[in-house]
Amino acid sequence: MKTQFAYPVASRLCLFLLVIHSLVLKVHATEAETARQESANATSDQLADPLTAGWQGEAVCERLHEDFEQRILRCSFAPGVGHEKHFHAPHFGYALSGGKMRLTDRRGVREVDLVTGSSYTSEGVEWHEVLNVGDTTVRYLIVEKKLD
Repeated sequence: MKTQFAYPVASRLCLFLLVIHSLVLKVHATEAETARQESANATSDQLADPLTAGWQGEAVCERLHEDFEQRILRCSFAPGVGHEKHFHAPHFGYALSGGKMRLTDRRGVREVDLVTGSSYTSEGVEWHEVLNVGDTTVRYLIVEKKLD
């Protein structure tokens, strides 16, 4: 009789352990997502966004449009002008006029050639700062989607 019940008990125990394991994984995933969001919020709480960050007290970006779904900015950098340390929400960028920019972020310092008419998408930037090191004025659009 004991052997008749051994298999059902073992299978119920395995099922119970699988359910517990999946619940633990869900809790860990939720905690990790919460920590990631808190980290992102802490970053955005401590740093300026691209509209409020400027260069030596002067604005470099202007708001062209904002509604419940998106915000559109135009940023302009004459030679020697930069954008002080700031963060970005997820966005799409489009170069109205290109040039050479020095970019500093957590990966280091590098120079990039921004080509007129080029575009990119970003899931967000924890922080960076840029400086126009070329001899042309760089202008681009940033289209940010609003997060829920």
